[in-house]
Amino acid sequence: MMFLQFFIWGAWFVTLALCLSENALGAAIAGAYGSAPIAAIISPLFLGVIADRFFSSEKIMGVLLIIGGALMCLVPTFAAQGNASMIVWLFIAHMLCYMPTLGLSNTIAFTHINDQKDFPKIRVWGTIGWIVAGLFTGLMGWSASINIFWVAGVCSLALGIFSFSLPNTPPPAKGKKIDLRSLLMVDGLKMLTKPAFLVFIICSTAICVPLAYYYGVTSMFLSDMGFDQPASLMTIGQMSEIGFMLLIPFFFRKLGVKWMILVGMLAWVLRYGLFALGATNQIVWMMMLAILLHGICYDFFFVTGFMYTDKEAKKEVRSQAQSMLVFFTQGIGMFFGYKVAFAKFGSTVTGHKALETALTVAKPAEDLSFIQKTSKMFSVNMPEIDTTLLTETAAQWKELWILPCIMAAVITVIFAAAFWPAKSTEEEV
Repeated sequence: MMFLQFFIWGAWFVTLALCLSENALGAAIAGAYGSAPIAAIISPLFLGVIADRFFSSEKIMGVLLIIGGALMCLVPTFAAQGNASMIVWLFIAHMLCYMPTLGLSNTIAFTHINDQKDFPKIRVWGTIGWIVAGLFTGLMGWSASINIFWVAGVCSLALGIFSFSLPNTPPPAKGKKIDLRSLLMVDGLKMLTKPAFLVFIICSTAICVPLAYYYGVTSMFLSDMGFDQPASLMTIGQMSEIGFMLLIPFFFRKLGVKWMILVGMLAWVLRYGLFALGATNQIVWMMMLAILLHGICYDFFFVTGFMYTDKEAKKEVRSQAQSMLVFFTQGIGMFFGYKVAFAKFGSTVTGHKALETALTVAKPAEDLSFIQKTSKMFSVNMPEIDTTLLTETAAQWKELWILPCIMAAVITVIFAAAFWPAKSTEEEV
């Protein structure tokens, strides 16, 4: 279940911008990426009002994934027609179906395991699914192909059908009255009266603005730098995520909450700095190291943040508190982050389209063996093209990456100066 669920998302999310830009659908990029935070904002309400009260989790998950898969399978048709606005609406509808399944799959897992400590062993298969999706699309040479939508759509349909065979999981809130205070996170929002938690929420929301740059435009950046299959290359980040996840208990004991989060923020500063410096002369090791930092960026910041929130919240409002954190970070922060990132990209990297065209013309179709295809997924292939165009575009990418680097650095300094958790919280976590 977890493997297929994150395979669906990983198949298209990483290289969506590259795919749309190379298929003359650049106008749909910002809206398509914006579908995820919109769904993150709305899905808790859907789960609280309908899914948790009226339907078995596995059945509603199956229905949502089948509908979402069918919607995704329509994307290639409208892509062929060049209908950017319809593609945006399809992505919004797809993500409104997909995002609630993240909570539903967790409910199914937690209901049928004997010990919650076993959950990471299950959840890690989601990360593996994301990695395999990237490797598969890269191996097939589909990083910039509309075939990624077919892969995601068919996989969603398959998981939807499979969901009906999952163990029966009755609605956890069946028979309970709808609690508007819970749905609107009223009690969770009261936690913002605590100065330390308020600083944490503000900085967590703000840091998601530069974070959106990574998810939104990195695939186009790597393509311009000569990487043939960004989808596969970026799976290195998820591979490191698994490794650092295992090291979190050790670093908690050594660093504590504040320094764990600070290290995660500093990793973002370093990542964007490496992208900016690596762009000028296409320095491969800098760009690959920046991707490898994803494990620290995600695990040290988000995982630590979820644990800190769990400890700060009273038992009866923990669910609200976690929903509130997702609302502000994956919802509000990422929504505005994508708007800022794509606006900056459109005004700064003006040479992207011309360079992509030049690279496409300069890279003839090749009949490669399996081993050759595998090696090219992680390699740079910069053919003979107009060096002036390459140099100018690389300089534009450097300018683009400097902004999120500065934003992340400023937020990190503010967090370091203003966030002082209670000593008891540090010790508990």
